[in-house]
Amino acid sequence: MLYLIPTPIGNLKDITLRAIEVLKDVDLILAEDTRTTSHLLNHYQIIKPLSPYHQHNEHKVLQHLVSQLSAGKKMAIVTDAGTPGISDPAFLLVRECIKAGVKVECLPGATAFVPALVNSGIPANRFCFEGFLPLKKGRQTLLKQLAEEERTMIFYESPLRLLKTLEEFMVYFGENRPCSVSRELSKMFEENKRGSLREVLDHFKVKTVKGEIVIIVAGKN
Repeated sequence: MLYLIPTPIGNLKDITLRAIEVLKDVDLILAEDTRTTSHLLNHYQIIKPLSPYHQHNEHKVLQHLVSQLSAGKKMAIVTDAGTPGISDPAFLLVRECIKAGVKVECLPGATAFVPALVNSGIPANRFCFEGFLPLKKGRQTLLKQLAEEERTMIFYESPLRLLKTLEEFMVYFGENRPCSVSRELSKMFEENKRGSLREVLDHFKVKTVKGEIVIIVAGKN
């Protein structure tokens, strides 16, 4: 059995009771960063073996993990924050487990884009999740395509690239396109800035930006 366990995106209290129960029951926990996961496990007094599983080693350890799961081991996979597989490792392992007949179960729980979308004030009935845009190759082509997208768009971004990304959005989507930027969700200094792309860009130009960021942009009318 492989469990995908969502972990808090900020506030440690946001983990579910069931997630704690499963983490205490499995034989091994696969972690994107074992140091980050150790902090969470220590908080809830969970003592289990940890093994790193991230984008730099997932191909190398994949078949070994599937073999162990096929032999009867119970494992949980967690990322630093949020649900595994959403802009984080997990897809390859899930796919291979399915091929091998290993049961896979994903628990419901924290995902950063859901609260950002719901509190943005931008329509949430139809949306597309783009995650992190390509840094170079294909970025401009994708932005040209998204300029015609009629659904609400969701992006992840780093603090260092936020201003550049908002500036590019203004070029392709127009400076008056409604948007919302959420950062530090569920933490003490959570911020949700809503307005036009121009207004939001001007807001973040004059301050130091920290934390994980979700950008919500309205679709084309």
